[in-house]
Amino acid sequence: MSTYTLDTATSRANPTPAPMRRLTVPKLMEQKGGEPIVMLTAYTARMAQLLDPHCDVLLVGDSLGQVIYGLPSTVPVTMEMMIAHGAAVVRGSYHSLVAIDMPFGSYEESPEQAFRSAARLMKETGAAAVKLEGGAAMAETIRFLTSRGIPVIGHVGLTPQAVNMLGGYRARGRDDAERDKILSDAKAVADAGAFLLVLEGVMEEIADAATKAVGCPTIGIGASAACDGQVLVIDDMLGLFERVPRFVKRYDDLATRVSKAAETYAAEVRARAFPTEEQIYRPKT
Repeated sequence: MSTYTLDTATSRANPTPAPMRRLTVPKLMEQKGGEPIVMLTAYTARMAQLLDPHCDVLLVGDSLGQVIYGLPSTVPVTMEMMIAHGAAVVRGSYHSLVAIDMPFGSYEESPEQAFRSAARLMKETGAAAVKLEGGAAMAETIRFLTSRGIPVIGHVGLTPQAVNMLGGYRARGRDDAERDKILSDAKAVADAGAFLLVLEGVMEEIADAATKAVGCPTIGIGASAACDGQVLVIDDMLGLFERVPRFVKRYDDLATRVSKAAETYAAEVRARAFPTEEQIYRPKT
C-alpha cells in the first residue's frame, strides 16, 4: 500500500504523493474475482486526504444531500453541489479513482442530456468517472456515454433516487419478480459498458448470482460479502449518526466523541479555563 509524505507547510491544503499514481478503470476491472475493491464516500478535501491511502475508489455520493445538507432524500441534490464537493475530493486525493454521482434529473431525459451533464461533472472536477442509477432502462444511456469516453459505474437494486417510486428504502428482491428484474438489470448495465456495478439493498443470493453473471466487478452495499468490493457512506461507517441501516458496520462512534469534545470546550470557555498561556499571543521580550 502506498503512503503519503505530508509537507507540514501545505498538508492542510493538499497531500504530497510519495510517489503515487491514481488507479485507473482498466486496473479496477482487473480486480474482478480477485482482491476486493475498497470504496467509501467522501465529500471534502480533508476527508479525501484521510481515506485516499486506504481506498481504491472515492465516491462523491449524492448521499451528501442527507449527510451534509440535511435534506430528506437525494432527490433535491443539484449539479452545483456535486461539482463543488467533487472538485474538493479530487484536490484532496492522489491514489483513488474519484467517481461522482449524477444527481436526479441530470441524465434521465436522454443520452444526450446525460452526456452534457457527465462531461460537465468531469471537466469541472477532474473526476475520472460518473455513477448513475437504473437498470435496463439506462442501458442505452450507459452505452452512449462509454462510447464517448465517459467511464460509468452502474447502480441497481435499491436506487435511492427512485425512493418515491419504490415506496421507501426496503431491501429489494423479496419475490421472484423482483429477483428476475434485478438480475436482468445487472446484466443490461454490465453489457452496456459499466466498468463497476453497485448492488444496493438486495438479498444475498441475488447479489451472489449477479456477481457471477456479469463481467465487471460488483460493489456491494447491503448485498453480499461475495461481491467484488464493498462501499459504505463514510458518515455511517464512522458513527456520526445515531441511526444507521442494518447493513452498516460502525467502525467508530465519532458522534459521541465530537459531542464530548464540544462539551469539554464549552465548559472550559465558561470557566475561563480556555484559552491558557499556550494559546495567547504576547509581544516578544
